[in-house]
Amino acid sequence: MKLLFKLILFVGLTIILPHFIGAQELSQTVRGTVIDQDSRQAVIGANVIIVGSDPLVGTVTDMDGTFRLENVPVGRVSIAITYLGFADRIYPNLEVTSAREVVLQVEMVESVNKLDEVVVRYQQKKTETLDEMALVSSRAFTVDETSRYAGAINDPARMVSSFAGITGNAAGGNEIVVRGNSPRGVQWRLEGVEIPNPNHFTDEGSTGGPINALNSTMLANSDFFTGAFAPEYGNAYSSVFDMNLRNGNNDQFELMFQANTVGLDFTVEGPFKKDYQGSYLFNYRYSSLALLDNLGVVDYGGVPKYQDLSFKLNLPTSGAGNFSLFGLGGTSNILSEIKEKDLDDLVVESYDVQSDLGVIGLNHTYLLNERSYLHTTLSLSENGSMVKGKTRNQEDNFYESLDSDLRKYTARLGTSLHHKINTRNKLQAGLLYTHYFYDFNHREFDYQSEQLETLINSNDNTGLVQAYTSWQHRFNDKLKAVGGFHMQYFTFNNSSSFEPRLSLSYQVNPRHRFFAGFGVHSRLSTITEYLTQGPGNGEGTRVYINKDLELPKARHYVLGHDMQLNDHTHLKTEVYYQDLYDVPIGAETGSTFSSLNEISSFNTERLVNDGLGRNYGIELTLERFLDHGFYYLITASFYDSEYQTNDDIWRDTRFNGRYATNALLGKEYQLKTKGNKQKTLGFNTRLLSYGGLNYTPIDLTASILAGEEIRLDNMPYSARGDNVLRIDLSLTYRINRPKTTQLLKLEIQNINNGDALVEQYYNKYSEKIEDIRQLPMLPVIFYGISF
Repeated sequence: MKLLFKLILFVGLTIILPHFIGAQELSQTVRGTVIDQDSRQAVIGANVIIVGSDPLVGTVTDMDGTFRLENVPVGRVSIAITYLGFADRIYPNLEVTSAREVVLQVEMVESVNKLDEVVVRYQQKKTETLDEMALVSSRAFTVDETSRYAGAINDPARMVSSFAGITGNAAGGNEIVVRGNSPRGVQWRLEGVEIPNPNHFTDEGSTGGPINALNSTMLANSDFFTGAFAPEYGNAYSSVFDMNLRNGNNDQFELMFQANTVGLDFTVEGPFKKDYQGSYLFNYRYSSLALLDNLGVVDYGGVPKYQDLSFKLNLPTSGAGNFSLFGLGGTSNILSEIKEKDLDDLVVESYDVQSDLGVIGLNHTYLLNERSYLHTTLSLSENGSMVKGKTRNQEDNFYESLDSDLRKYTARLGTSLHHKINTRNKLQAGLLYTHYFYDFNHREFDYQSEQLETLINSNDNTGLVQAYTSWQHRFNDKLKAVGGFHMQYFTFNNSSSFEPRLSLSYQVNPRHRFFAGFGVHSRLSTITEYLTQGPGNGEGTRVYINKDLELPKARHYVLGHDMQLNDHTHLKTEVYYQDLYDVPIGAETGSTFSSLNEISSFNTERLVNDGLGRNYGIELTLERFLDHGFYYLITASFYDSEYQTNDDIWRDTRFNGRYATNALLGKEYQLKTKGNKQKTLGFNTRLLSYGGLNYTPIDLTASILAGEEIRLDNMPYSARGDNVLRIDLSLTYRINRPKTTQLLKLEIQNINNGDALVEQYYNKYSEKIEDIRQLPMLPVIFYGISF
């Protein structure tokens, strides 16, 4: 209680005291480290300036590659870093607040034609990814965008649904469909390590959920890939989220508190001790509704409860390299009841749903010499879900209808060698071993036998071996190529995949860049598909009926052009074709099942790798980067997504929406202030429209006779949901005072209250077909304070 009292007193004084302090110009420190991107060596003597400052404000990096700019005015500033023989770097429109220092990790690339670098050109290259091996179908995103874009609600998955070729979930989850692929093809990575689905309220095989367990305040700039991935990325064929945690402030203690209708969270960071460059960063979050429920403020069934914790410890050493320890953990549960309106709101079903995840990892980077370094990672993770379901029968009694407990543990050890041969050539090679331990038990009620039937009962383990090599060659400062391969070997059934990759980028002139890419990619099917059990040869025996499934694969072809219209605006066009093969489909004649249409639930059929798929389309992006407080992002995608089973007929996939458009724009206004306060008002809006997803029609007569839902499987995905139209709005009000920043934000999703039909299901109690509709208008109020 004493600690809590001191914290409350400290926060209160921090808010109140600035009102009594005399007027002063608000400023902050901008500092960081500049390194060679290829060798990780410090860049000594680099020039660091504030663009447009008059008189010029700048400094140079010291022997450790570090720099420090004091008394930088609060607001938006652009930082340029130049060094003879290296390509310029610019960080445009960084948000400088009075509460927190701005700390940059700058990576510079050595130029092939060094003499050309005498002339300084401050051109924005905001779309460039952090991974220099990614030349196509890639996009960097920032924490600023995650918090600024309307409709994102500080969630990276919701934010990227504004990008070309990506659609979200109209029903409310953060699952994303990338170029017509199932959300199951998305891979999440944290600090370079593949991790389980980092969302609350999820189950095995899913990649999305209603709430992301990773708070965006923990993130550094990160990458998102939508096709033809660089050779280092394996076990993915749709898209890759490559997220990075930022380092904590290693110079001073900082604290942030945030509260909104979703959750309450605290972030603390600071140095371990004086004159040591290490730092810590922690964030803890707790469900707002769970807190109100515990206090007795709310009292209704189905209160979603969750909590999560994330952290990063940066631990540099003088001679043993740099270590970083990171982690993410979360638990969530909800006890939901389904009431039937036609039966006077009688509870007919109840479900106790629990899920959890945990990740801890250790990264080590060791500089071998001036041109080479070794990066090693060890990580452990756990994710699981438990669902208990009860259903009311005709005798008005409840019986157990679902009993599922799926738990998976994963250990990973990987290492990669990075070698800068010369200014033209860089080589990467890596080896990764992943071992899976799983304990899966899943039973569902069988209406014919009138008892729970075991679909999976397995306690087993298996391994995945991955290796890759990647070579980048720069012919000159305009033309570069990346080539290599990725290999996967699955020990469970000895299946493997050899995946060549190649991409090119040609910067014709400062305005025009052409690029092309090709790659073969594969991903494990969900573990539950491999572990599906059926009758064996002996009486009463059960065996894995899908153990021999090969890895589903895809060939990606990409061609594009990026045109810089001016210093702040570009137009990007990208066309693609994806050829999917070895896709798991139903083995029985007449089956129309394909894993390309699945989201999270697992199949109980016997499967074979005879399926095909194809996705093709064109994507357009017109973007003005934030400049003078104004930005916009307009995207349009037109595509087709089809699949084929053993009847050789091409059909629309579930995710063939055919088109997706987005229009975002925002404006920041610096308000006139008096004294020691600076106020900023922000307006952001988003209009999105995309084609409805497909679903298989319900046979109402057969469903009534069977007492459960029966689909017309001979007409797969022939029914279509409504096209979705949604308008989101975000208003922000930021107040900077000495050493303190406060933020008040109102986000309203679906302000037009769109009501599109998403899908349908059979209600066995009313014996009617019911609709699943678009999530209605959702307001989210947010308050944050940093000091």
